[in-house]
Amino acid sequence: MKITRRKLAAALIAGTAAVPAQTPPPQSAAPDDDLKTARDRMRANAAAVAGQNLPMATEPAFQFKA
Repeated sequence: MKITRRKLAAALIAGTAAVPAQTPPPQSAAPDDDLKTARDRMRANAAAVAGQNLPMATEPAFQFKA
């Protein structure tokens, strides 16, 4: 089947015009709650990392080379 670029473009434009516009996802009730939740999660993660004992002889898995 041969189709020209103009016919292909017309078909694509017609196809996208038939698709209804998408509605944006519903947002949460309060953005402040999301911020508070994120901060609480960061504090909990920081506390978990701080609770781990790591010997001073441990070297990182990477090296800085200049």
